[in-house]
Amino acid sequence: MTAIEKTIRKMAEAARNAAPEVARCPADQKNAALKRIAEKILQDASYIQAENKKDLVRADEMGLSGPMIERLTLKDETLQSMADGLNDVALLEDPVGRLSHTWTRPNGLQVSRMRIPLGVIGIIYESRPNVTVDAAGLCLKAGNAVILRGGSEAFNSNQALAAIISRALQESGLPEHAVQVIPVRERSAVNALLKQEEFIDLIIPRGGEGLIRFVVENSKIPVLKHYKGVCHVYIDADADLNMAQEICFNAKVQRPGVCNAMETLLVHQSVAEKFLPDMAERFSAAGVELRGCPVTCRILPGTNRAEDADWPEEYLDLILAVKVVEDMDQAISHIANYGSNHTEAIVTRDDDRARRFVREVDSSVVLVNASTRFNDGGQLGLGAEIGISTSKLHAFGPMGVEELTTTKFVVFGDGQIRT
Repeated sequence: MTAIEKTIRKMAEAARNAAPEVARCPADQKNAALKRIAEKILQDASYIQAENKKDLVRADEMGLSGPMIERLTLKDETLQSMADGLNDVALLEDPVGRLSHTWTRPNGLQVSRMRIPLGVIGIIYESRPNVTVDAAGLCLKAGNAVILRGGSEAFNSNQALAAIISRALQESGLPEHAVQVIPVRERSAVNALLKQEEFIDLIIPRGGEGLIRFVVENSKIPVLKHYKGVCHVYIDADADLNMAQEICFNAKVQRPGVCNAMETLLVHQSVAEKFLPDMAERFSAAGVELRGCPVTCRILPGTNRAEDADWPEEYLDLILAVKVVEDMDQAISHIANYGSNHTEAIVTRDDDRARRFVREVDSSVVLVNASTRFNDGGQLGLGAEIGISTSKLHAFGPMGVEELTTTKFVVFGDGQIRT
């Protein structure tokens, strides 16, 4: 066993030992710990930013892209947002121990389901050090212990945040090993983490498709996955076209490099001639490159022709595939063939078609007359999220505090025996 493997195993064992203590921790104590972490992040801002600067210098030397460096940078407002997020999580209802779906059997047994923590969670993510704080806060609120492995490009930032979290936990009377950040850069640490099935209950990867596929292929532990976000907006025959234009522009342009940005626009043939020219003009002014089907290219001369590879593509850029469809059947079929079970939206004034779209489209979030950008834990009222699951076991969609728990059956009797 290598030194790194020994380190990871020791961390996993410590997390397993800490998990029961966190699980039985009362809500007030967990909330106090979250608020204490938030306070210390703001109090120690200069220390965090000094460590972050080391990462930024290295990132520049490595030639990382502008967007990557932006994600890595811990500005004053970023630290404030991290602290605010922790305080928001502290205000959420504690799901642990909550009884639901209670019923009584004919023999008098009272059966309920109780929410309980998952146990120990391993989270592997890239670049953004704010994930370190978000993940720690959500896992603690849900009564779990967590081991965090951030990207090597954010190593110094994450170690600084880990030290702050550890001190806050100790000051709040929680086990310091409830939140641990892996203290080595080497990628072999990820492989070692993925083998700790004896101690870790769930792995959550956050990042690009390559990272997630690597984790899925190498993990001995169950993985909640989200490969990519190929998100569609369908403009129905009965759509309010002014509303449609606003929704599409927001879904594509507001933040194109995120997983809930629109990647393909589907337009009903009966409104395509009226809708596409004005929409294309607005997209062009924003620097969006369109790649269209033959009908789209006829309506919009000079548009680049879409290739087969464009329809399942997650561009994460100002590029948009556009297809004119015969009807909603074809739109739903296209989404089924090329979507990623992430986010789909319909713009329509027809309630029946809206309800059919919601019922038949198989994605973690389906919206009616709203931007795909709302597939986000904070926007949907979860407080914050650990990620967006596009698999269905055990969560589907944004994962907030409740999604970091599971249920067990609790049965109350009065001497009943089975005959």
